Amino acid sequence: MWITQYICLCLTFNCISAASVLSSVNCQLLGRFKLNGMYQNGDLVIGGLFEVHFLTVFPELSFRTEPEPPYCEQFDMASFQQARTMVFAIEEINKDPSLLPNVTLGYYLYDNCVKLGVAFRAATALVSGTEESFSNLDCTGPPPVIALVGDPGSTHSIAISSVLGLFRMPMVSYFATCSCLSDRKKYPSFFRTIPSDAFQVRAMVQILRHFGWTWVGLIYSDDDYGIYAAQSFHQDVQLFGGCVGFSEILPRDNNRNDIRRIVQVIQASTAKVLVVFSTEAYLLPLMDEVALQNVTGRQWIASEAWATSPVFQTQHLLPFLGGTLGIAIRRGEIRGLYEFLQHLRPDNNSKNNMVRIFWEKMFGCSFETGSREKDVQRCSGQEDLRSTDTTYTDVSELRASYNVYKAVYALAHALHDLMQCEEGRGPFSGNSCADINNLQPWQVVSYLQKVNFTTGFGDHVSFNKNGDALAIYDVMNWQPSSDGSVRVSTVGVVNEGDSIGRVLTLEENKIFWNFETKKPPRSVCSESCPPGTRRARRKGLPVCCFDCLPCADGEISNTTDSIECTVCPGDSWSNPEKTDCNPKEVEFLSYEDPLGISLTTASLLGTCFCALVMIIFANHHNTPVVRANNSELSFLLLLSLKLCFLCVLLFIGQPQLWTCQLRHAMFGISFVLCVSSILVKTMVVIAVFKSSRPEGKSAMKWFGAVQQRGTVLVLTALQVMICAVWLSTASPTPHKNSQYMSSKIVYECAIGSVAGFSMLLGYIGLLAAVSFMLAFLSRNLPDHFNEAKFITFSMLIFFAVWIAFVPAYVSSPGKYSVAVEIFAILASSFGLLVAIFAPKCYIILLHPERNTKKAIMGRASQNK
Repeated sequence: MWITQYICLCLTFNCISAASVLSSVNCQLLGRFKLNGMYQNGDLVIGGLFEVHFLTVFPELSFRTEPEPPYCEQFDMASFQQARTMVFAIEEINKDPSLLPNVTLGYYLYDNCVKLGVAFRAATALVSGTEESFSNLDCTGPPPVIALVGDPGSTHSIAISSVLGLFRMPMVSYFATCSCLSDRKKYPSFFRTIPSDAFQVRAMVQILRHFGWTWVGLIYSDDDYGIYAAQSFHQDVQLFGGCVGFSEILPRDNNRNDIRRIVQVIQASTAKVLVVFSTEAYLLPLMDEVALQNVTGRQWIASEAWATSPVFQTQHLLPFLGGTLGIAIRRGEIRGLYEFLQHLRPDNNSKNNMVRIFWEKMFGCSFETGSREKDVQRCSGQEDLRSTDTTYTDVSELRASYNVYKAVYALAHALHDLMQCEEGRGPFSGNSCADINNLQPWQVVSYLQKVNFTTGFGDHVSFNKNGDALAIYDVMNWQPSSDGSVRVSTVGVVNEGDSIGRVLTLEENKIFWNFETKKPPRSVCSESCPPGTRRARRKGLPVCCFDCLPCADGEISNTTDSIECTVCPGDSWSNPEKTDCNPKEVEFLSYEDPLGISLTTASLLGTCFCALVMIIFANHHNTPVVRANNSELSFLLLLSLKLCFLCVLLFIGQPQLWTCQLRHAMFGISFVLCVSSILVKTMVVIAVFKSSRPEGKSAMKWFGAVQQRGTVLVLTALQVMICAVWLSTASPTPHKNSQYMSSKIVYECAIGSVAGFSMLLGYIGLLAAVSFMLAFLSRNLPDHFNEAKFITFSMLIFFAVWIAFVPAYVSSPGKYSVAVEIFAILASSFGLLVAIFAPKCYIILLHPERNTKKAIMGRASQNK
């Protein structure tokens, strides 16, 4: 259809070569359209397209006779006001001696009846002219119009501008918002005084973001305006973390079943906020169905196409649409417009039939028959409109009309700048200027791009490189009025060009919320995740639908709706609420700890017992029991056991470098001293038994006091050497270990060298094994008080303790591993003390009668 219309336009815009053949007198238009319009001649003419009627009726086509033209129904007072505002602006400019002196502007305004076909007919008539014939066969001179104001519809503007752009004819729309029209390659001569949908969508998203509405429903019309706005909305909502719960498109044919299904989707959805990009024609059936099915409890967000539409501001829709928040184009004030609108007179001129239709709709006048004077007489008493109160004369909310006013003035300022051009400094080829008597539309485009002026209301008007105007919107709120109808109030501003960065400004105390709480609704798929948790997206659902999972141990989230938890640094751990990282608790076996107190007490008791035994042996050192058991080695053994008990104290308390180095060294040397003493005692017992036999009388000379001391000293010196090498090469050091328990730092002594520690323990084990073997072999020696039996038993205890120690030590966490090591030291020390010295103390203290040489020798004789 566009191609056909383009061909028609070319045929009418240029001379038809065939016409000169058929007629040698004049050129003739191919056809003429019947259009509703207004006109006024001038030196330069501006065209205009307006939606004065809502409905277009196309008669049935038979092509047996000339097809009847379509006709329009349902007159729109608001759109007629917009058309009259253009007339007012042109007349005001013509009266201004400083703007366009010596040039009179004229106008041709047509009604597009909200149909693309009619809009294209009107655009064709504007650019080709309406004279049925003209005698200038050269087809020279300026075109009938130099620019167009309109079309208000995005779809219409796309179609018309696609064709007019080929001839670079400027087109300044006051209501077409589709962001696609910002494409300069496709629409090189298109301008607009209303921001594009890209800015509108951002403005609406600012409102959603302000109130935290992340879960919204989207409804849009099946046209370029709705489709492009919906695409942009999807992208911008995702950028701020929101989601579209459902997306429904309003059908072109207003199918009742489709409308009913959309309403059912609205009712079923959990989205409490509904964003609607649509014009009135698409939206009316939906709102009727919303009222029919009593759909309440929803917050409507209106696009600029219907945010201030009086069609929906009725009493029966208030329960459903009350509280609606909408984006409206900038409201302005035009001085003198109200009086101008009131003084409209009936006109019977065929070119001004739009005025006639208005008068018929307003007062029921008929101009079909009779003279004009008779018609005026029939409308007597209606000399002007001051006694009426209609949408036409309401100038309290000038929005689209204000944009029309700015569009006309933008063209006027472009023409003014063009007329100020000095020859030789012009913008065109050869620095030439435009000829006002032969002005071409493409020349106006050059100046229109650079327009920069301020209206009487104080608004700045200019166009960016894409022909878009500065983005500024009013935020509207639908509130109940005293008579029960809807009153639309301004409650905020969205200004993309705000110098202080406050894009959205709202007066929330003025907003009416149509909910029982009288507060903004909550519209989220999932409630916000509190600090200490993270969002886990639900599979198969949008990102706004999620579960809140607590952060793992050692991780935190200190903000709402965290996507992931942050791992605490190595020396800190999460608090129980998982909202903050606290320093990890440092754990070591301390003297204040109950376990530390118990082990310290056991260590001191063992030391006291050793001291007590030493006192008993010292007091009874001349008794047979003490003398028979090598009193010197016994005292040395008691001393080494005392050191074993005391070395436990080095394992308790916060590890220091000196305690780490000393604890294992003292432990190793003390036990070697202890075990080597036991080993020498065992060897002495064997030597004594052999010396009692004739063949072994010389055995004791090798085990005298000097040899005994020397042996103990040498065996102990070897352990000292092991410890010295270990400490000098890989000394144990304090170490903060987080491997045992992630939530705590275990302060321990790192052994430094596993080989050194193994050699220390291995040497002790070797001596113990030799002692056990010798004691075991000599356990049946014929002596009443056989020391070898007690040594054997003590070594069994020693081995049992240290064999059990290894797995217990490895499996014990933190400070308990140190406790296990201490327990092994205490258990083996007590085992040696009790097994070796308890029987002797028993005789000395409780049975002194048995502590005689005769008793001991007598029992020996009995054994023989």
